[in-house]
Amino acid sequence: MARILLTLRYDGTAYHGWQVQPNGVTVQQVLQDAVEAVTGVRCGITGCSRTDAGVHADMFCCCFDSETPLRGDKLCSALNFHLPRDVSVYDAREAEADFHPRYHAKGKRYVYRIWNGAQRHPIYDKYAVWVKKPLDAASLNEAAQAYVGTHDFAAFCGAGSDVQGTTERTVFTCTVTRQRELVLFTVEGDGFLYNMVRIMVGTLLELAAGRLSSDSIPAILEGRDRTAAGPTAPAQGLCLEQVFYEER
Repeated sequence: MARILLTLRYDGTAYHGWQVQPNGVTVQQVLQDAVEAVTGVRCGITGCSRTDAGVHADMFCCCFDSETPLRGDKLCSALNFHLPRDVSVYDAREAEADFHPRYHAKGKRYVYRIWNGAQRHPIYDKYAVWVKKPLDAASLNEAAQAYVGTHDFAAFCGAGSDVQGTTERTVFTCTVTRQRELVLFTVEGDGFLYNMVRIMVGTLLELAAGRLSSDSIPAILEGRDRTAAGPTAPAQGLCLEQVFYEER
């Protein structure tokens, strides 16, 4: 029996997030179906994160225990044959027996995309949120620096969170940049609370709309009051870009 580490990417539009749920199709479910089709055994699959409904991933790591001899491209191809076109495994390797894709992760990078054009973009409709009013990326980037560091992010935690223990997290870097009509919010940290990145973006958009002052983020962090922060930005703009591990 070996622990197999899979790395995949997926378009989350059609899914109710990663984790298996009774009320909708999830990425974990279709992956379990594919693993069962290839190995003949239905097994549990442990993921690195619990992405929400509609959220995408360019690098999502998960593992399962199996006696299959397949590794590398052969296992990727076998799984992808059984997976829907919006989910693709691109790496499959053996990991140490105690490896856990969530607890051994040292950090994650998320990117939130905003289409900031005068007219909607049909391609970015599923992968970015349309904000028609021009955004000042430089000003938003300056305001976003208040997120950097170790803070209690209770005000940026969505209702329904099952977090146990502290709501303190460390944000390593946080930037807002513009690529023509796309505005990108990129954040790296040691971990993220439920809806945390989307609320961080929603708060910046409230600043851009003038409904919050440009220096309000430190006070929101200090107050730990969810109602003081902005709304949760829509899911389709968010993508898990990278998970960071130490070599083991």
